[in-house]
Amino acid sequence: MLVIKVGVDAKYLEFIGKIKVQKRSIGCFCNNIILLHKKSMARILAIDYGGKRCGIAVTDESQIIASGLTTVATKELLGWLKEYVSKEEVELFIVGEPKRLHGEASESEKLIQPFLEKLNKLLPDIPVKRIDERFTSKIAFNTMIASGISKKKRRDKALVDQISATIILQDYLYNLK
Repeated sequence: MLVIKVGVDAKYLEFIGKIKVQKRSIGCFCNNIILLHKKSMARILAIDYGGKRCGIAVTDESQIIASGLTTVATKELLGWLKEYVSKEEVELFIVGEPKRLHGEASESEKLIQPFLEKLNKLLPDIPVKRIDERFTSKIAFNTMIASGISKKKRRDKALVDQISATIILQDYLYNLK
């Protein structure tokens, strides 16, 4: 529990559903103190779907930070997701939507649609949102260079997929604001 002065930040956090506000008078000196009870939230999981492997990223429980989690072989993805959801509460799946430069669907979309149908049957209570993933692999590669990752590690396509999933998820979180 946090104790802070009443202010715009607390009212905003309550408005977007991140906290519950309880007003309390504490003595005669402070009558504008509130207690903040953080609401428990589920994670958001992002998938950068690929023909051979899929990058996975997940938020923290507060849905503030996106972090790369792992890379899973595409053939094993549905089983992996079912197991993960049994251990962690997941509120939403974000799946990258591959598009061409001018906005039309890419050839990869033909692979993703059957997966989405299977995912919906397997885990029907968790909604799926699609996010434009144009340039995420390029951004991921540039991020690796900027981070000082060695050339050998930059050739690891699994790491690129994981970073791409993180970028997709971070983009979703950023656009929520």
